[in-house]
Amino acid sequence: MATYKKRGYKPKPIKEKGEKIDVLEQDSTTAEVFNTLDESANKAEDWVAKNQKGIFVVVGLAALIVLGYLGYNKYIAEPKAEEAMNEMYTAQKYFDEAVNAATGKDSLYNLALKGGEGKFGMVEIADQYSGTPAGNLANYYAGMAYLNTKDYTNAVKYLSGFSSDDNALSPIAKGGLGDAFVQLEQLPEALEYYEQAIKAAGDNSYTAPLYLFKAANVAQTLGNSEKALEYYKRIKSDFSLSDQATNIETFIGRAEASK
Repeated sequence: MATYKKRGYKPKPIKEKGEKIDVLEQDSTTAEVFNTLDESANKAEDWVAKNQKGIFVVVGLAALIVLGYLGYNKYIAEPKAEEAMNEMYTAQKYFDEAVNAATGKDSLYNLALKGGEGKFGMVEIADQYSGTPAGNLANYYAGMAYLNTKDYTNAVKYLSGFSSDDNALSPIAKGGLGDAFVQLEQLPEALEYYEQAIKAAGDNSYTAPLYLFKAANVAQTLGNSEKALEYYKRIKSDFSLSDQATNIETFIGRAEASK
C-alpha cells in the first residue's frame, strides 16, 4: 500500500538518549545562578537599608569638606591674602627707600619693620597674615631689615620663617641667614646656610659666586681647606667675570698652602 505524505510535512526528530537529562541540568544550573544573584542583591539591599544613615553621613561629610574648602578659599583665604598685600604696600615702600638711601637707613628700616602712616609694618603683617603669600614675604623683608639694623637674632628668626623656590629671593634669604650666623659667631651654621644659598643660586652670576666666596672663607676659618679650595676653584672656573674672581688666585694659593 502506498504511504500518503502531507505536503510540507517533516518528521519529528528522534530524541537521542540523555538529551532530556542535559536540558534539565541546564535549566537547573541557570535557575541556581539566578537564585544566587537574587540572594546577593537582597543581601546588598539589606546592607544598604541597615547602613543607610551611615552612608548618608559619610557622603554628607565629604560634601561638606569639599564645599568648606572651596568656601574658605573664596570667602576667607583669598580676601585675606588680598588685604595683606594691600597692607604691605607702605611697609615695602619704606624698605625700598632704606635700600636706596644714602643716609637715615636705620630709621627707614625701622618704619618698614614697625609700620607708619597708620599701616602695619612687616612684623605685624608676618604675624597677622601668617599663611598668606604676603605673610611669607613679610618674613623675608623683616629678616633683611633686622639684618641691616644689626639685630641678628631677629634676622635669623624671620628669615627662617621665609620659604620660596624663587631663584632670586631664596639664595639671598639663605645667604642672609649665613651672614647673621657669622655675626653671632656660629660658623658651622653660617657655612650650612651659605651652602644652601649656593644650591639655591644655581648658575646665577651674581649670587652664586658671592656665596661661594663667603662659604669658602668660612670653611677656611673652620680649618676645612679642602672645601675652601673647592669653592675658590669653582669661582675661577665658572664665574671668572665676577667681582669675587678678581684676586681669586691669592685665595686659592692660601687654601693650598694650608692643606
